[in-house]
Amino acid sequence: MTAALPFFPLGTVLLPGEILPLHVFEERYRALVRDVRAADGRFGVALIERGSEVGGGDVRSDVGTVARIEHAEEYPDGRWGLVVMGTERVRVVRWERDEPYPRAVVEPFEDVPEDPGSIGADRARLRARLGHVLALASEAGLRVPPLPPDVDGVDEGVWALAAVVPIGPFDRQRLLAADSVGLRCARIDDALTDLEVVLRHRLTGGEEA
Repeated sequence: MTAALPFFPLGTVLLPGEILPLHVFEERYRALVRDVRAADGRFGVALIERGSEVGGGDVRSDVGTVARIEHAEEYPDGRWGLVVMGTERVRVVRWERDEPYPRAVVEPFEDVPEDPGSIGADRARLRARLGHVLALASEAGLRVPPLPPDVDGVDEGVWALAAVVPIGPFDRQRLLAADSVGLRCARIDDALTDLEVVLRHRLTGGEEA
């Protein structure tokens, strides 16, 4: 990509293959939606590391995800309701001026090559671990998403698992920024280990997490 891509900085992380609903009310992002819909329906999403979603002046991550608009509804007062899907990751080369809305020059961010056989085994093990941790979370009274259906493709399967791991935005950003499927699996594994410790402590009468 050589042209500047419109960007929507958020307090959340959009992973490839993930669906995200958005409520667009700020005027500059209304303009972004109008322009993007008139073009190819794509824009970037980046995590706000410091600052607010409203008003600008934020500090943004340099690894983001290209979002594709799947559904758009404009309300009578000019606000938009969107449903977007994460497609590929990108690395920000340079942020442009935020006029009329944030834009950045980006480049593709691809994983380093690995042995697909070993990664496939890791995915199967992580899927079983994630199911166990989600069951513990449900037993602890937390609302949890269902385990996603298994999908073809090692990379797509790991992203699908990552999307439902109950962790915060900065841990999700670490998954997004991992430069290999193996590293992403290792970070998911670490997150599940930490979650299991907290949940078992909660279930055995320890202090609330």
